[in-house]
Amino acid sequence: MKNILLIIPYAGVGGIERLAFTFYKHFTNAGYNVKVVKIIKLETDLFNFGSDEFFLSQIDLSKMSSFKRMLFYLVAPFRLRKLILRENISDSISFGDMANVFSSLTFTDEFKIGSIHSLKSIELSNKNLLNKIFKISYNTSYKNLNKIVCISNAIKTDLINNCNFKDKEKLKVIYNPHDINEIVSKSKEIIPENEQHLFDNKTIVFLGRFSIQKAIWHLIKAFSVIETNNVNLIFIGDGDDAITKTLKDLVKKLYLNENVYFLGRKSNPYKYLVKADVLALSSYWEGTPNVIVEAIILNVPIVSSFCTDGIVEMMSVKTKEYLDGLIYTESGFITPTLFKGVMEIPKDDTIIEEEIKFSNALDFVLNSNKYKEIMIVNKIKLLEKYKLEVVSNLYLKNN
Repeated sequence: MKNILLIIPYAGVGGIERLAFTFYKHFTNAGYNVKVVKIIKLETDLFNFGSDEFFLSQIDLSKMSSFKRMLFYLVAPFRLRKLILRENISDSISFGDMANVFSSLTFTDEFKIGSIHSLKSIELSNKNLLNKIFKISYNTSYKNLNKIVCISNAIKTDLINNCNFKDKEKLKVIYNPHDINEIVSKSKEIIPENEQHLFDNKTIVFLGRFSIQKAIWHLIKAFSVIETNNVNLIFIGDGDDAITKTLKDLVKKLYLNENVYFLGRKSNPYKYLVKADVLALSSYWEGTPNVIVEAIILNVPIVSSFCTDGIVEMMSVKTKEYLDGLIYTESGFITPTLFKGVMEIPKDDTIIEEEIKFSNALDFVLNSNKYKEIMIVNKIKLLEKYKLEVVSNLYLKNN
């Protein structure tokens, strides 16, 4: 009988949280004893695990003083160790750098699985103290992990070539799993009556956390270029308060208030996503974002910036064509990268060439049904590598 521990940073609307929740349900249904540790537990959590849930703090890191935050970092591995020993954990899966580092410092004997979900050479390009610690950990404490899952080939290559990762044999490429039947089932729920009119027009949907990584200002600026009289841009999610304010100020500045809607977090985002004409992702960097697969499952064409080679892996079977500076795949368009080497909110609101390209891709999808039809034809092949049963077994496989 396996006793599995899942270690997650937060429990909001992000892809890591949805992935952990999918694993939790699957392993529980398979008869395993599954516990979950939230590094940070908040009242606004969308994913909750009842009596199987533990947490290390109920105060967000952003609300802690520098001293208390550092103290928390030092104490967290010891608290996690105590929990692992008490619950007799046989296998642990940690999600993301902070969870990986804490797990690697417990010095416990369970089969330790870490996971990396983004291009670290870009994500850790800002030289703050925490990023420096994460980089150092790759060739120090990460040695205590038995397996490190990279959710795309691009991430594995980046770790080796750009982050000087030494234990190459521990890196295993395993794509994120998805419970296809559950996503389809949830997408059939009815959205609230007061929100239904938002989908009377053509709709572009963004789904995710508001962060610098997601670079949502580029999406808003690209949206401002297209003819918006009969198109709505709908945001599902929340995040950093300063970034949220920046986005809303930009919407107001560009006179887009009548066409842009911020709906906040949703416990079931799929019933909104399924109604979209296009999913838009303008990130500076990503690993293999879950929302791409979720859009494919729900037959929603995608426009994404070239935020990682993993996007190409996800969005294509074998066909990659070029159209007016865009990469065209079986599930939509990939536009030129929006990342200019600095992880920050741009100080200039001037429309840039890459945003024009993004806007052109949105226009292509909004004005033709052929992209959705092509996606549906290739859907089975696009989803083959994301089957939940196969992926979950690969995670726990002892090599």
